[in-house]
Amino acid sequence: MGAAKQVESVSSVLKVFGILQALGEQREIGITEIAQKLMMSKSTVYRFLQTMKTIGYVSQEEDSEKYALTLKLFELGSKALEHVDLIALADKQMRKIAEKTGEALHLGAFDDDAIIYIHKIDSRYNLRMYSRIGRRNPLYSTGIGKVLLAYRDEQEVRQILDPIKFEPHTANTITDHQELMDELATVRENVVGEDREEQEEGLRCLAVPVFDRFGVVIASISISFPTIRFEENRRDEYIEMLHQAASSVSSQLGYHNYPKCAEVTVK
Repeated sequence: MGAAKQVESVSSVLKVFGILQALGEQREIGITEIAQKLMMSKSTVYRFLQTMKTIGYVSQEEDSEKYALTLKLFELGSKALEHVDLIALADKQMRKIAEKTGEALHLGAFDDDAIIYIHKIDSRYNLRMYSRIGRRNPLYSTGIGKVLLAYRDEQEVRQILDPIKFEPHTANTITDHQELMDELATVRENVVGEDREEQEEGLRCLAVPVFDRFGVVIASISISFPTIRFEENRRDEYIEMLHQAASSVSSQLGYHNYPKCAEVTVK
């Protein structure tokens, strides 16, 4: 990008935020007022406002033709704040489990048609799962993905899954939509999702939901094991540790009815 083009881009960004600030200072404002306040031409203000209106950040009153901010900026800021708090709260609980087990812990969230890792604690062993914050993995073949899907409305889940091609990462990967839907019912009943070497051979994973103050699942905490270190007779113990951790995080986010049985409300 040339220097002149770069300066123009920076100028446009400054103009957009100037308009947003002007809109935030009063409930409704017209193009002329904004142009005078920011010392910009009315045609420039109009062009930016129409773009912001198109993407949902600004609304226009039919009678007065004045403009106002929508709640979209508030929603965006709330999501960012929520994740900052979530990571800080989850880190403390995840480290407790890591100290007891030595295994890898992940915090994952929904990201369009996949999961994304937003926090992790590495295993202390040399033989461990490779992962990184920001990495995306499929919804259908991961414990976290199953948890994030299980607490959504069935119709919404089908809409999310319909365009996704189920790739058989291993011989255990679920490749049938209905088979996955049936498993999601089990996830809700037991409040735990499981990856049984479905994403990667030799790797087991258990995951549980984290709820926000409205009782909506916003993330999932998981523990991952190489199969040679997974002790089946300790499975319930691992799940209980995860439930305690996720319940604590959910409680601090304002949700105090963490489920431990089939009594779960689907979003």
